[in-house]
Formats: sequence, structure tokens, C-alpha cells
Amino acid sequence: MASELDQEVARRRTFAIISHPDAGKTTLTEKLLLYGGAIHLAGSVKARRASRHATSDWMELEKQRGISVTSSVLQFPYRGHAVNLLDTPGHQDFSEDTYRTLAAADAAVMLIDAAKGVEPQTKKLFKVCRMRGIPIFTFVNKLDRFGRAPLELMDELEQVLGLRAYPMNWPIGMGPEFRGVYDRQHKVVHVFSAEGRHGESEVAERSVPLDSEEIHSVLSERELATLKEEIELLDIGGDEFTREKVTEGQLTPMFFGSAMTNFGVRPFLDAFLELAPPPTSRPTKDGPREPTYPKFAGFVFKIQANMDPAHRDRIAFMRVVSGRYVKGMTAFHSRLGKDVRLAKPSQFLAAERTAIEDAWPGDVIGLFDPGMFRIGDTLAEGEDLLFESVPRFSPEYFAIVRSKDPLRRKQMEKGLEQLSEEGTVQIFQQLGMGMKDPIVGVVGALQFEVLQFRVEHEYGARIMLDRLPFSHARWVVGPNFDPKTFDWEGNRQTVQDRDGLPLVLFRDDWALQHAEEKHPELKFLSAAPQLRQLAATGS
Repeated sequence: MASELDQEVARRRTFAIISHPDAGKTTLTEKLLLYGGAIHLAGSVKARRASRHATSDWMELEKQRGISVTSSVLQFPYRGHAVNLLDTPGHQDFSEDTYRTLAAADAAVMLIDAAKGVEPQTKKLFKVCRMRGIPIFTFVNKLDRFGRAPLELMDELEQVLGLRAYPMNWPIGMGPEFRGVYDRQHKVVHVFSAEGRHGESEVAERSVPLDSEEIHSVLSERELATLKEEIELLDIGGDEFTREKVTEGQLTPMFFGSAMTNFGVRPFLDAFLELAPPPTSRPTKDGPREPTYPKFAGFVFKIQANMDPAHRDRIAFMRVVSGRYVKGMTAFHSRLGKDVRLAKPSQFLAAERTAIEDAWPGDVIGLFDPGMFRIGDTLAEGEDLLFESVPRFSPEYFAIVRSKDPLRRKQMEKGLEQLSEEGTVQIFQQLGMGMKDPIVGVVGALQFEVLQFRVEHEYGARIMLDRLPFSHARWVVGPNFDPKTFDWEGNRQTVQDRDGLPLVLFRDDWALQHAEEKHPELKFLSAAPQLRQLAATGS
């Protein structure tokens, strides 16, 4: 008889959805929630004047602009599974938030626009998934519009990403003639009805065996002949399906559908939850930590300030890695070096939260944060444990922040500090100046707009940003580094990050290359080193 821990681990699925902007990621997220019973009417992220907005887009700026600019955690039960869906920003300027979210996922759903195929942002995020070694499932979206041939899309996955695809289902028609999908495993045709409220509610579906007489009443002779010809081609020339290849990232199960009209969403969700892996182990300095290890351990991968503007709260999102979390328990905080009480746990449906009593491996829970958590922190029951760091990437855009109202400077500094801890931006201090004229660094330029909006609307301080001419930032590790003499060489400026670590801002590629050649004794890192790593190297 399996233990309760084993049973809870086996039924959990924790995954993220990745895509290029406008491939329909937030729409697919809404429809998965709809079929999971978590919401009753699905909203559209594009519908600025609509009565409903997408559930995962809870921030006011997202509703105004019709874009996703922050990750959301969405949890719901479905057919015996406990599903943890991590919705990520689609816009490339917020890719760092996506990278961090992928650290908490056990699998990824790669969403592809049927007309556009593999796009630049998809390639970047695919590389992160490949580095993490997590299995990838592909959903080809927007079949309700005319797009490229399915075989052509399969070939592009292999040519561009080096990833072989195994179609779990196959589309019947495209555009206005998109009738449904053929389930290759069960040899059944799922025919969909377009009746309903533009995808707001579940779509009517009829399942007909391919070899039955009934099939002639739902598909024309031309549709049936084309389908049988294409299936025969896949059976003869396609890859053999094995779970091992999927788990190892060598093969991606491929699905077709239309998130906007709900065509193909339920068959995808059913098959995905059957094939996707349960919670997996996580590397630590002492070896992998298995989810079935009896003692609790987890790590913080995201911090969100002001989810409830009325209370100005901060929530630390923690992925449970092993054991059982119990409300109010005490765990060792590795960075602070002391035991802390993990109070007021919640589970989420975007901004809506529910108080919980316990959580299991694979679950993502929100902890009330009085200011003691950072992204990457490890928490463990009765031991000093350190999970592999959640990366902090080098910004590419920089600006000096100044308050428009000197009387609101404290509010500005509080906003900058909290949004920095949240990971929205990175704050750097000019040497010897403290928080006077701090420099803010971001991965994407649109983050500057989000920063100004949130500091004004959440902290009541209006700021102006003076852009700086730097394009690279590198953390410096090595002996005898002297910022004063280093900066005299030009085209760069040394600053400090939140941990007091030296960071050099470079004007362009040439300035960075020149510094690397002139100072071979120094390392210039594009991701922030962990403090423990520095201590171990004696730097």
C-alpha cells in the first residue's frame, strides 16, 4: 500500500506554458481553467472592452494594455489530478520572469502559432527548457485560421529546434473548415461544434470511431480520404512513441487545436495529464532531493508585491520539492542561517487566494512575506539545504531613477526596493552614493514602463528615468579588483548590486571585449554568483 506522500506526489502535475508573444498562451491558459472547472466563463486577454478579462491577467496594467507582464500561479483539480499551472508573460521584455518560473516546473507546454511556426522567443525559451532537461509538449494553436501544413510544422521543429515530434492527434481541415482532430492512440475522431459564446464555454464534442459506419455522417468522403492518407503516412514514416524519449526531451508529443474556439483543448488536457511526469527531484549541493523524501523542503522562485493593493502585502511563491508542508511549520532558511515560521500559506487562482492547511511536492504555495524572502531562497525542515540557484540575469537596459516629488522620496525608495526583491527590476547603487540616484537595470525596455506605472499606482510616487548608454552588465569575480582604476579606462561604470557585489556596466560589445582581454585575471559573469559560491572560491 503506497504511503500518503507517494499517492499525493503521483497525482500532481506542475507545468508552465511557453510561447512567442501573441501565439495565444493566455487564451489557452483560460481554456484549460475552463475545462478544469476552475472558471465558468473564459475571458480573452485581448478584450479590453469586454466584461471579462483573462483570469491569469490580474494586474491593472495587464487589463489596460491587453498583455501579460507577470507570471501567475493557477491551481485546480481535474479528474483525480492536482494541477499546478504556471502562466508566464508572453512579452519578450519579461523573459526573466519566465526563466525563473521554469525553474519551478516539471514540464513545459510549447505553444506554436499554426501560421507562424517556431518564432524567436520560442527558440529562447526552448533552450531554457532544454538546459533544465524538462519534457516538452507541443500544442499547435489557431487551427481555426488558415496556417501552414502540419507536416511542414513538424519538419520545422526538427530543423530549427532539433526536436522530433510525434503527433498524438491530427487536424481535420483548417480555417473555416477545421472540423476536429483524430486521436491516433484510440483511433477516434473528435468532431467539434462551433455553437456557443465565442469560446467562453465548453464546446460541444462528438467522438466517433474511425472504422465505424457513423464516421460517414460526420466527415465527407474527401475529408475521410485525406485523413486516412495522412495517417498512413505518419504511421509509416513517423517516429515510434515511447515515454522514455519524451522524458529525456528527445521527442515532443504534438497536439493540434484552437484555444480561441476551444477545439481540441479537452483532448489535449486529458492526454497531457496522462503523459506528463509527476514532481521530479531537484539538485542540491549534497545530491538530488527526491519528492518522496519524508522531510519538507522547498525554494522560492517568485515574489509578488501588492497582489492585494488594500493591504500592501508581499507574497513569496514557493515550490514544494519534498515531504509535506504543514501550516505554521518551522523550516531552516539557508541564506539567513536560522529557523523561520512559514505562516499564512495560500494557494492561488491568479490573484484569488485560498488559505490551506498543507501542501505536497509539486504544489506552489504563497507565503506571507514580511521582507525575509528572496528569489532563490531554500527552506528545509531541520537541515541546512541549498537548492540550485534560480538565475538572476544580466540586464540590458539601464536608467537613473529620480523622484519628481522630493517629499515622496521614501515611498519611491520603498517601491524600488520591493519591486527589486520581486525581480521586476534590478537596483544598483553608484559607488559611495547609497540610494541617492540609484540605477535601475531591466532585461526588456517595456519593464521601465511597468516600473513607472507600479511605483506611481502602488506606492504613490512619481518618478522619471534618465536612460544610460550602457548595454551590458557583468558581475566581476577575481583578486585585486579596484573599481576606481578600472573605471578610468572608459566606456564603463562600476556599481554595486543589492548584496554589495561589484558589477560593471559596459557601453557596448567592444568595451566588454576590451576589458576581458586586458584583465584575464578577472571573470565577468552574465548571471549573479551565489554568495556561497563566492565564499567557497575565496573571492
